[in-house]
Amino acid sequence: MALRMTTHLGLARQDLAYEPVAVRLRAFLDGEPALDTVAGVLVWEPRRIVPTYAVPARDLLVEIEASDPQPERPDLAALPPVLGPGSFERHTTPGTAVDLVRGPRRLPRAGFVPADADLDGLVVLDFAALDGWLAEDEPLVGHPRDPFKRIDVLASHRSVEVRLDGTVLARTDRAQLLIEGPMLALVRYYVPAQDVVPGVLVPSETRTTCAYKGRASYLSTADGRPEGRDIGWTYPEPLDDAVRVRDHVAFWNERTDVLVDGEVVERPVTPWSR
Repeated sequence: MALRMTTHLGLARQDLAYEPVAVRLRAFLDGEPALDTVAGVLVWEPRRIVPTYAVPARDLLVEIEASDPQPERPDLAALPPVLGPGSFERHTTPGTAVDLVRGPRRLPRAGFVPADADLDGLVVLDFAALDGWLAEDEPLVGHPRDPFKRIDVLASHRSVEVRLDGTVLARTDRAQLLIEGPMLALVRYYVPAQDVVPGVLVPSETRTTCAYKGRASYLSTADGRPEGRDIGWTYPEPLDDAVRVRDHVAFWNERTDVLVDGEVVERPVTPWSR
């Protein structure tokens, strides 16, 4: 019997996994170097959808001290099947939480030492706790990039229409289709800003960051209805992988009706459904 790749990848998320990184990594605390290593490792704790960097303790430029008290290990049965990049303190593998310390400055539980022989001597770090990260001389945003994930952007002349409760938000025949592996069955339809219905959307204060696409600005429907809040987003200054969707707007497939060549696309069920 054939095995679907997304099922295979989902099963792999149940295990502690790692992969060495063959680049120089640096991070900062209060503007000063906190680590500098060429022996970094990406670590996927069980159920984590994105990896976290781990570095040899010898390459840290801050002290580490065991956290007191130690956080309780979460009940795995009570957790969702997939965990996002937040909630660093909810570790799903045995180990010791540590504080990062420099003089009077202390970052509680910003590090984690897994109890695993293959990761001996490594400290897993909370990406968000440090001021900034560099891979070689390139800034990293959001979280570490997964080397086994890629983004495809495909130009399409198929007709695409986006509706919210019958109201047309956008209509185009020049969409950019963005697909992020391993979610190959989930297409995001990026519509040129000129093809969004004039006056139907207004800027929102919401901002998010994607390690692969950059920083997103959100849009809500101008009528203020709750279901229209943050219904779409755009990347004003996308990273290299997503440069083709600059000045385009995407909408939540999960919360809108997307018609492609007149046929309604089935709404996907994802962590962003509601």
